Amino acid sequence: MSISHALYQLLIGPLELIFEIVYGFSQNLFNNSGLSIIVLSLTVNTLLLPLYQCADAIQEEAKETEKKLAPWVAHIKKTFKGDERFMMLQTYYRQNNYKPFYMLKSSMPLLLEIPFFIAAFHFLSNLEALNGVPFGVIRNLGAPDGMLHVAGMTINLLPIVMTAINFAASMIYAQGLSAKDKIQMYGIALIFLVLLYESPAGLVFYWTLNNLFSLGKNIFYKIKNPRGVLCVMLSITGIILLVYGTIFFQTGNIKHRLVIILIALTMDLPMLLWCFQKKLHPFTVIFPKQYSLWLFTCGGVFLVLLTGVLIPSSVIASSPAEFVQMADFYSPLRHVLNASFLSIGFFIIWPTIFYCMANSQTKCIFDLLIWILSGIALANYMLFGTKLGILSSVLKFENDLRFSGLEQLSNLVVLFICSILLSWIFRKRYSILKNAYLILIITVLGMSTINIWSIYFAMPTIEQIIQSATNSKQQSVSDKKAHFALSRRGKNVIVLMLDRAISGYLPYIFQEKPEVKRQFAGFTYYPNSISFGVSTNVGVPAIYGGYEYTPVEMNRRADEPLVDKHNEALKVMPVLFDKADFDVTVCDPPYANYIWIPDLSIYDEYPRINSYIAEHGQFIFSLLSENEQCKQLNQIWARNFFCYSLMKSSPLVIQPSLYQSGTYYNPKMRTSQRIEGLSKAYGQRGAFLESFAVLYSLCNMTTIINEEKNTFLLMSNSSTHEPTLLAEPEYEPVWVIDNTLYDNEHQDRFTLNGRKMHVETEGQMTHYHVNMAAILQLGRWMDYLRAQEVYDNTRIIIVADHGWGLRQFDDMILWAGTNSSVDIMACNPLFLVKDFDSHEFTIDTTFMTHADVPTFVFQDLIDNPVNPFTQNPINSKSKFNSNQLILTTVPNTQINNGNTFLPGTWYSVHDNIFDPNNWENMGEH
Repeated sequence: MSISHALYQLLIGPLELIFEIVYGFSQNLFNNSGLSIIVLSLTVNTLLLPLYQCADAIQEEAKETEKKLAPWVAHIKKTFKGDERFMMLQTYYRQNNYKPFYMLKSSMPLLLEIPFFIAAFHFLSNLEALNGVPFGVIRNLGAPDGMLHVAGMTINLLPIVMTAINFAASMIYAQGLSAKDKIQMYGIALIFLVLLYESPAGLVFYWTLNNLFSLGKNIFYKIKNPRGVLCVMLSITGIILLVYGTIFFQTGNIKHRLVIILIALTMDLPMLLWCFQKKLHPFTVIFPKQYSLWLFTCGGVFLVLLTGVLIPSSVIASSPAEFVQMADFYSPLRHVLNASFLSIGFFIIWPTIFYCMANSQTKCIFDLLIWILSGIALANYMLFGTKLGILSSVLKFENDLRFSGLEQLSNLVVLFICSILLSWIFRKRYSILKNAYLILIITVLGMSTINIWSIYFAMPTIEQIIQSATNSKQQSVSDKKAHFALSRRGKNVIVLMLDRAISGYLPYIFQEKPEVKRQFAGFTYYPNSISFGVSTNVGVPAIYGGYEYTPVEMNRRADEPLVDKHNEALKVMPVLFDKADFDVTVCDPPYANYIWIPDLSIYDEYPRINSYIAEHGQFIFSLLSENEQCKQLNQIWARNFFCYSLMKSSPLVIQPSLYQSGTYYNPKMRTSQRIEGLSKAYGQRGAFLESFAVLYSLCNMTTIINEEKNTFLLMSNSSTHEPTLLAEPEYEPVWVIDNTLYDNEHQDRFTLNGRKMHVETEGQMTHYHVNMAAILQLGRWMDYLRAQEVYDNTRIIIVADHGWGLRQFDDMILWAGTNSSVDIMACNPLFLVKDFDSHEFTIDTTFMTHADVPTFVFQDLIDNPVNPFTQNPINSKSKFNSNQLILTTVPNTQINNGNTFLPGTWYSVHDNIFDPNNWENMGEH
């Protein structure tokens, strides 16, 4: 770590982290970059207002002192020269208790402004999410505004407006100051104009807002009773925000609404305190009159050791190899050092600056707050949230971070009791605080030392493994990452379930990309196919287990929980192939144990079955080059270890918000996309990227073996489940998307043989995009299998658990024009089968259901296959014995998790699904 990087982590890193969290939270709340910048400016300036007030007071005191001493200083400089002048000035300064470096006090506001400017400059200048994003008259927040065009020249207007506002604020503030001070202030305004003229509009907009805030602040200073006026304005703003949050706020979840209401109430609090300050004054006696910078620093040191050393080192010590990169090898203790520097800035440097500039009463409050904060941080880390599951190398849990209401309530009760007890100790036993801090520091330091030694002694072995892996061209130092083998000499069987892949898109995809159809040579496409439901938890069991696991059959086993029957279905094909001595691999079994991130323990009793979680971020960095991967991971680790520590030491009620689905508000970890129309979008959807990265990585996940070994791969992928706008014609994820030209030039691509597919809404376009992207990546994988000489001896089935009702095909709307109209797109899943030594692409209109998958899978490989759990034969005979029943019900395993599926509308269908006469509404039951 360089000195410059260390200084940045200490001084600027904490400020930039605050910027990222505030901006990220606002973006989640409003999904508008411009509004998020406004919230960022208001928040930062409001939080810093007390600090700037103290700085202005110190500056004013320094100027008064300089003004008082100025006559005699001028007289001494005029009368004496050389050493004699120097000695006289020193004597005069000493007599008046003044030191020359006190002149820096007059520049205090500017000195405080510099680190915040650097943090804002670095954050907003490198925020990719602003690229191409408009806001009002600003066409692109990620580039210079270029609003004016004069005589063929482009002029950036925002920096000029910013400078004009800065001049106005300086004119008001500089009243009564010397000409030297005025020139200095105007000069600084011009320097900012030069520095920011070519900067992105988002950054200039932010700094313009800061100057507006400064202008308002200077005006307040000139009016009578500025505090009262400020309280009134904050209160009015809070009331408006309260009305908006309670009545007009329509987007986001209930937590977002509550946050808006909480912010509104907080803005009204200063007004209440100002109105009742005399009545509240007696309560200030609860704070002791003494304060201690040393005691305050001890609290900061403890929090640094806890969040910057102990928690990060505990995570790394549990599996050091996961935090080492082959392409950029160094000890993961570097991550502990980065976290500790951030923590020092966050808990020592900046708090100490605030502390030293505060008055005596505020310092006492600071001492109490850091004492209580230390206690509750330790309690949260040691006692709560200790069993959250497996943590990935990017500090993301395999399961969502959720706590029950009882867990949150018990946590709050314990923290409340701790706060009361710690307050009593602070008030009644103030003298023991130093010893208490010393014990805490020694304990945490000892635990951290054990972790650090564990990491240090593990490094030689890890380095040896990496060198061995590099020599043998292995892909990873860990065997945890999903991979599978295909044999050149044996039989390979692959079942790939694409969640919500839509059958009707395939002909249009092949029309737009004829080369992809050639890549799928050997496949048979079954357009006349149905699923047994319109959701994953209803549709999946039949794919994995066959006709014994349709909704009707599962409901007949009413004495068994749905989750057990679901898990049983997930095991049918892997267990049978395992018994037949196939090399079996399962990736991402959907809803295993009815958990969104699958519980692989359902395969524990079958040690030869290899099971992996490939989605949920395991391959997200495969979309980058090796150097970019290293850079991205280093940036994430340098920041997120400290963020993880903050989260773990916070109350349970706010941990999910700080965790933010494993991103910790990191702008480098892409999570959401804002779509404008059908052709433009900004940002990237993290859920799609995590799944798409697996398809993108299929070639790297595939190991080719020459052994005469049979293999079976069972994999699901959710890329087609996450509708996202992608960059055409490659259909790839990028930050800024503008497909206007391509869409205009290819308007006819959605008409095939006179049959029009409606692509007129955001949902219709984004679903087509993700289906196209999945097929393109699978086509690339098919070419790889051919090149590796395993295509012909591999049976491949690509199937979906259900479709989606997007009303894109007029001939698929049943009972149109009535209240009972149904879009059979919702239960028309993609169904493709490639058998051994098949070379031609064909279309078969035979009536199929996705419960036919096991029949296809075992054909000619296992004679008369029998379900290992029910001992019933596996075949498709029941399809021809009666009509097939489709259930539409609640698609949520958190609700639909009893012994039978919740009541829903049932539909009966047989033979040709495109013939409305073959459908019947069976009613709700």
